This record gives sequence, C-alpha cells and structure tokens, in this order.
Amino acid sequence: MKAVFEQTPRTDWESFHCEVVQGDSYHAAWHFHPEYQLTLVIRGYGHRLVGDNIAPLYAGDLVMLGSNLPHVWQQEQTHSPTFSPPVHAIIIRFLGTFAGKGFLEIPEMRLVRSLLRRSTRGLHVTGKTQEIVAGKIRRLPEASGLDRICSLLSILNDLAKSKEVKPIASRGFLPELDGSDQDRMQNVCDYINRHLSEPIQRAQVAKVAHLSEAAFSRFFKLRAGKTLPRFINELRVGRACRLLVEEEMKIVDIALNCGFSNLTNFNRRFLEIAGCPPSDYRRQFQRVKI
Repeated sequence: MKAVFEQTPRTDWESFHCEVVQGDSYHAAWHFHPEYQLTLVIRGYGHRLVGDNIAPLYAGDLVMLGSNLPHVWQQEQTHSPTFSPPVHAIIIRFLGTFAGKGFLEIPEMRLVRSLLRRSTRGLHVTGKTQEIVAGKIRRLPEASGLDRICSLLSILNDLAKSKEVKPIASRGFLPELDGSDQDRMQNVCDYINRHLSEPIQRAQVAKVAHLSEAAFSRFFKLRAGKTLPRFINELRVGRACRLLVEEEMKIVDIALNCGFSNLTNFNRRFLEIAGCPPSDYRRQFQRVKI
C-alpha cells in the first residue's frame, strides 16, 4: 500500500513534537514520516495498521514506530454507548537528532541506537514496561525545558532495556513510500470498511480502484504485502475481537455481523489470525474483568 508523506507540525521552540489527540477519530490517512513515533492510546477502539500488520486497538495500546514506517490508527464506532468512547491518545514524534547531531553516537546511547534500529518494523510494548512508559508519556505533555528532553530520554532508555517489546510488521515488509496512489488506496480502504459486514467481491473493489481484477490483485499485493482476502479477513477478525470483549452477543451472531458467511469459516479464520478459538479469546478477557 503506498502511503502519503506527512509533515510533522513541529514548532521552533521544541526539539520534538508531542500531541494530545482527542475527538471522534485520529484524523489521519495511511501515511509515513521521517520521525520516530510513540503512540499511547488512552481511550478508543478500532484497529491499527503498521506496515503489513493489522491488529485490534484498545485503551492502553503502546507502540513505537521507526522512521518512514507506513501506519494508520483508525477509530471504529460502536452502537454501545458504554464502549464508544471518543479518541484520547498521546503521540510523540522525534528525529534521531532531537538531542543534537552526534548525540546518538556517544557510547552511553548504544542500547537506544539498537532500539531505533529494531523499530523499523514497529514495536508493541507490553507488560510492566507498558505500565511504566505509559505513565511517563501521560506526564510528558505538561513537561517543559530540560525536563521535557530528560523525560523522552528516560522513556527511550526504558524501552531500550526492556524485553517486553515485540516487532509488529513482518521481517520482509518493504514499504512503498510514493504518495502517488494515496487516493486510490484510501478509496479502497474506505470501501472495505464501509462494507466489512457484507460480502465483498474482488470485482467490486477493483472497480473502486479503477483497475481490472488482475491489475488490482497485483497492485494491492505489492502495496499491502498481502492478498485482498487476507486483508479483509484480518479486519473482520479484528472487529470480532472487539465484539467478543464488549458485547454479550452469541459467537454465531458476531460471525455474521463481521461478514463471515458461516460459523465454521469464522472459527477457522479466527484461529488462523488470532491464534486461538473465539470462545477462548472471550474467556481470557472475562478472567481479566473478574
């Protein structure tokens, strides 16, 4: 999927950008930028796309992105007022030179240099590290002066020393960074999201992209790193994960609501993508609530 270049709105008085996002969405398309990025979701539901990975999005999700890694966070509206909070997230963007040219090359920054290299695939932060770093990120928007720089360095130090960070995009993902096809891909993604609960035919999506079916298949696989059916199934399973946690619906009703034609196919795809049966996934979250 070709992503559009996005200019980070950094002002003259700051060495890196820290933004508090609040509202009904993240107001961003599939994009990339030269800055590294840390995103903490405080409230919100939906899914995130990082490289060729699609994952459900929940409050507490914490991710670090490498330079020029295509991504987008998408809020999904629900019909349940209990589980339809507005978006609340903190996004930090910084260049490798934010603390001065050559700063990363000093011996004490060896582990941070390694962290930045590993972030080229995106890193999902979990466990105790997530709790510690999330707390520091929450306080960062209020910091100023040297405290602001020290806070970001402390966050990077925690991440660099942690073993609770896992790569997100596949090892072989090679992003297409030309923005010339942005409108075409955005139209395709919008169409899929609008019709996710319905049967989606390749011919229909190809028509949206103004391509023949054969040309569209090549176009989509090259830019998304996966086939159209796989992409759709991952989005549907991501929606199913949210419904399993938030709603008391029967699993068969969730399967139909997410666009699967029958329960057998839903169970097979869910196990393939989520790594466990849907009933086990729901039980895991029920134990957490207790």
